[in-house]
Amino acid sequence: QVQLVESGGGLVQAGDSLRLSCAASGRTYTMGWFRQAPGTERAFVAAINWTGGRIDYSDSVKGRFTISRDVAKNTVYLQMNSLKPEDTAVYYCAASMASVLMRSRYRYDYWGQGTQVTVSS
Repeated sequence: QVQLVESGGGLVQAGDSLRLSCAASGRTYTMGWFRQAPGTERAFVAAINWTGGRIDYSDSVKGRFTISRDVAKNTVYLQMNSLKPEDTAVYYCAASMASVLMRSRYRYDYWGQGTQVTVSS
């Protein structure tokens, strides 16, 4: 069983930046970030493989968000720049024991508790 703990959320203004962190209690392979706004389904944001050599982003965040990981620390990060009010959501870290990048939330084995990101206009 792998536990994931997110941190770094908060309230910012449009155009600001935030960095989310997700610490895993054990080794994982693919790790991803998802977000869920009220009344919507949990949506894919970004994913990264074990080495960091393969990365995928949703179109809505490409060019503004950067996912990275520190293998030695079992930690994945999401650097969010040029934040917009529509980025407001609870952000969840997810981990999979599969080695392929995945956008479907059903393919991930472990989830963090979520961290709130609120962007004011």
